[in-house]
Amino acid sequence: MRILVTGCAGFIGFHMCDRLLRDGHEVVGLDNVSTGQRPNVVDLSKNPRFQFVEHDLTQPLALDGSFERVFNFACPASPVDFDPRRLDILAVCSRGVWNLLDFCKRSGARLLHTSTSEVYGDPKVHPQREDYWGNVNPIGPRSCYDEGKRFAEALITAYRAMHGVETRMVRIFNTYGPRMRRDDGRALPNFISQALTNQPITVHGDGSQTRSFCYISDQIEGLTRLAESDCTDPVNIGNPVEVTILQVAREIVQLANSRSEIHLVPRPQDDPTVRQPDISRARKVLGWSPVVERTDGFCRTIEWFRGG
Repeated sequence: MRILVTGCAGFIGFHMCDRLLRDGHEVVGLDNVSTGQRPNVVDLSKNPRFQFVEHDLTQPLALDGSFERVFNFACPASPVDFDPRRLDILAVCSRGVWNLLDFCKRSGARLLHTSTSEVYGDPKVHPQREDYWGNVNPIGPRSCYDEGKRFAEALITAYRAMHGVETRMVRIFNTYGPRMRRDDGRALPNFISQALTNQPITVHGDGSQTRSFCYISDQIEGLTRLAESDCTDPVNIGNPVEVTILQVAREIVQLANSRSEIHLVPRPQDDPTVRQPDISRARKVLGWSPVVERTDGFCRTIEWFRGG
């Protein structure tokens, strides 16, 4: 197939392109490289079946040739980007997604859109199922991302109903692995970078807040299966094993053989207290569940950070 991947210079976008190329597809990668990493594009471009297009998705999209699939990863997703890029995030979640839907309508391509567990906000239902509507602060410091992604889901649902475009929608939970941005601003890359330089590990609050960490190869397998499934409802893709942030910090220190000490710092506003996916739908519809153990995934990621 000929497949368009937006956000190809980003962490998950790169790995999706890499998987599609290894599966024998022709891939056109699109990115404005505002938050993506250009070395990812350089590495992908070594494959003759990859073509890079530098483009801002919020602008009209015109590409030659036919496409069978579109994978949308275009959106700044790191907390460090929320303040300086809040309007960019809202634009790509609205105009950008609309442009992609128009493109899919013209080309007849099926769209796989990556939404996020952040649509659940600071959840009052635990673990989070796809039928939970969420608890989001619409004017908080994270609202550009949380509400932007929620709007994109509403837009895709309405567009599909009006125009019959084929769409698939995934809600991604915390995903990690090689090629994460070092300045990502999220807990895991921060902890690893700090541990490898023996700097204090900065844990927000008392560290009792929880997350669930899905290794990148598991995430990509789930996305690949969803794209080829008949499921049009949102699907959680993440690791259901819940762990406290403090425990993660301790594990990183140990696995990195670090001398770092853990320092507690104030928690950001609206930082979710818990995060854990209910993946019953993914198991039933896709036959998918994660297979990479956290210790193994952490070790692989630490080694990449160490050598990168």
